[in-house]
Amino acid sequence: MQPALNSRAKQLGSSEGIAPARPILGTMAHSSGPCMTLEQIRGLVTADFEAVDRVVKQRLHSKVALVDQVASYIIYAGGKRLRPLLVLLAARACGHSGERHVDAAAIIEFIHTATLLHDDVVDESSLRRGRDTANEVFGNATSVLVGDFLYSRAFQIMVTLDRMRIMQILADATNAIAEGEVLQLMNAHDPNTTEARYIDVIRRKTARLFEAGAQIAAVISDATPEMEQSLALYGRHLGTAFQLVDDALDYQADEASLGKHLGADLAEGKPTLPLIYAMQHGSEAQRTMIRLAIENGGLDHLEEITRAVASLGGLAYTARLAQSEADQALAALAPLPESAFKEGLSELAKFAVARKN
Repeated sequence: MQPALNSRAKQLGSSEGIAPARPILGTMAHSSGPCMTLEQIRGLVTADFEAVDRVVKQRLHSKVALVDQVASYIIYAGGKRLRPLLVLLAARACGHSGERHVDAAAIIEFIHTATLLHDDVVDESSLRRGRDTANEVFGNATSVLVGDFLYSRAFQIMVTLDRMRIMQILADATNAIAEGEVLQLMNAHDPNTTEARYIDVIRRKTARLFEAGAQIAAVISDATPEMEQSLALYGRHLGTAFQLVDDALDYQADEASLGKHLGADLAEGKPTLPLIYAMQHGSEAQRTMIRLAIENGGLDHLEEITRAVASLGGLAYTARLAQSEADQALAALAPLPESAFKEGLSELAKFAVARKN
């Protein structure tokens, strides 16, 4: 997949035959009509979503009070819950009529939450979803250990599903996520990070859990191998598009709606795609400014860098690449039978690139 992606990226980066994209990600979604809101998409599986909340609350419980407190603090911090929503829609799109998809969705939510706890410690983040991070409130050691609790609880639920195939998919996914975290750490403060290295991190760190969620939804539904592979590809491209948009929003969103400090990636020395592209196309002075900011993890020139990223086409390029990934996610759904749930998956891909926070 990587060579094809790089080839596609070069095509998207060429100005020949491509109208300049406006640096507003919300205008990039393709659809035959108005996109559904996230609330409307969730409405397709309201009962399932409520069941997931009940399972999460039940399985979150620990006899150790601090575990309860920290895990609840982050799980109920107001996230979009895209990953469990993906599992529910994918399972229903495959014709699943039992209850196991609810447990599968809870597993994915626990794994995701564990990664957030660990991420915030590694990144020394102080704000997530508009409020203090768990490590800011409870300390780094507590956050790491509660993250470990959530990982192990996810695997406890996994065992109850009694499907070795699901164990294999999720074991491989969590291993890939850990590798992605280490790769991102290696890229930190390195202005020589290439687009290929950046995409590799996204594929492992973010997209892999989307991919695993969609895939296990097919497995518990006893879907055909073609449908399983199609949903895995859908999840992979959806997750990649989602992260690309996330990284662009760091340089253009309203801080209140974004739920974190603007320029947080730059402050952590993360060379994301908007910066990588700007360095490739900027003047010597602009390249030097961005390079030093990445190396030092500083926000002294955030306003100038933000303007440079936009004027040099970094946001527009990232938006086009995100749209390409979303289009590939939509194409991957072709083998699925027509249903409201398949339409929900389509709308989820459109939402991933149209969102503004």
